[in-house]
Order: sequence, then structure tokens, then C-alpha cells
Amino acid sequence: MDNRAGEMQVFLRVVDCGSFSEAARMLRMTPSTVSKLVGRIEERLGVRLLERSTRRLSLTDEGQVYYDRSRILLDEMEEMEQELSHGQASLDGRVRVSSSVGFGMLGIEPELPAFWQSHPRIVVDLSLSDEIVDLYLDRTDVAFRVGPLPDSTMTAVKLGTAKRMIVAAPSYLEKHGTPHTIDDLSEHACLGFNFRRANAVWPLRESGRIVDRTVEGPLLANNGETVRRQAVAGVGLGRIGEFHAREDLRAGRLVEVLHDATEGDTEDVHALFLGGERIPVRVRAFVDFMTPRLRAFLAG
Repeated sequence: MDNRAGEMQVFLRVVDCGSFSEAARMLRMTPSTVSKLVGRIEERLGVRLLERSTRRLSLTDEGQVYYDRSRILLDEMEEMEQELSHGQASLDGRVRVSSSVGFGMLGIEPELPAFWQSHPRIVVDLSLSDEIVDLYLDRTDVAFRVGPLPDSTMTAVKLGTAKRMIVAAPSYLEKHGTPHTIDDLSEHACLGFNFRRANAVWPLRESGRIVDRTVEGPLLANNGETVRRQAVAGVGLGRIGEFHAREDLRAGRLVEVLHDATEGDTEDVHALFLGGERIPVRVRAFVDFMTPRLRAFLAG
């Protein structure tokens, strides 16, 4: 009997565990049986899926394709059976979500209780980081990204546009003065970022053109939330997204400076996921639920 679905499950477990022995232990099989099953897949396909060494296993290019497609197919099979036997309300499983820290805390987290009201059996595995994750390597189902997108085969849904602004606490401005031109920034503490795609310049508008202004300050952080908190504490000026500073601006904890210099300083926000129209139903449920709410959040 053809049991390709079972073979796929074994292969996925081997990759996730990183070894034949650990996969065998979790599957209650012998390591030799697991190794033979993977070898049978490779023999049938005529390609090598795993590079084996005494220290580690690694996927070949063909192995990565087989892993990704197998994951999608097995998820679809499971969800099809759930829908047919119990209906849409029985959706369960895990949705792995990645987001920048500020967008996740302020945009996504407040909507989760309502999502669980509709889908109580779906687990949201939420990771917040301003570093860009690799959806393949991190096994991420949905990534929310602020900024330009690289060329890829992933499906992107635009959620809106985030405006960047320069903000400071009133206490900081009372002590150090308010900058009125971009040249004034050289006399101010400017809070920056330390992740790889960041640099120590702020692109600012002056006399109708964009000028890259080098800035310095006492802080380099790996997320916008830390920059926001330190700006509120009066440490210096922060260049952050409007949605980051929105509540602080309303409450008077932060004020905007150099508004004209940041005119047009915007970044698009997208939801990214693998699989196109064939994404697992639980992932589709999460994307469909969050999309209109996050669009409203970005619109302010």
C-alpha cells in the first residue's frame, strides 16, 4: 500500500528534530527504520534530500522543496478532515507569526483576544523582533514586515503605510532646546538602531530634496519599542513610526519635531506568507481576521 503521507510525516520529523535517532524516539520507531524510510523517498524521487554527516543533517535544495510542499500537503489533509467532520468552528493547530516589536505589541496583540473568540483552538506562536526573519528557516507561517520587500515567491498583502517622524519628550526639549533645522541635529542626542539593515543616517527633506544626515547618540537598540521608551524618558530624539508614538503624542509624553524634514518619510507594511492560495486553512483564518483590523490600525 502506498503510504506517502506517512513517509512525509517521518521526513518532516527528521528535519525538525535534526537527527534520525531523535525522530525515531519521538515516532517510537528504530533509527534504522527511519533512515530506510527517508532513503526510500530519495530512491523513488531520484534525488538526495538530506546531506548526512556525523555531526548534523542539512537539507539539500530539493530537500527544502520536499519539506515545504509536504508541510503544506499534510496541513491541508488534516484541515480537510476537520472541516468535513466537525465544520469550520473546529479549526485548530498552530500559526507561527513573526512581527516587528512595535507593530506586534500595538497592532497585533490587542486583536488576539477577539481572534480567539472566533477560533479558540488555534494557537498563535508569536515572535517579535525587528530583525528580518527567513520564513523558510524559522518555519514562520505569517510575517508582518515594515519596509521594502525583497524579491521572492512569497505572497504579500499590503496592509497600509507607516509614517516615520522625529519625536522627543517635552522634558528633553526644555533642557536641550528644540531643533529647527536638520543641521541642529548635530547638537542633539539621536537614538538609533543596531540591527543589520539599520545605518547611522536619517534621510531628511531639506529644500525639496532628501539629505542623509549622520546622527549620533547614547543608544543603539534592536527594536523601536526601546527607542520609544527612552525618548519618553527624555534621553534624546527618536525617529520612529507614527503608530509607535501615537498614544504618547496624544498623552503629551512625546511631541513631534522637524515635521517638514520627515514629510514623505513612509514605509509600506505587508503581511507575507508562503503557499499563495493553498496556505493552510488556519493560516488563512488568521490572515483574513487580522488584515482589515491592521489596516484600520495603520490608518489611525
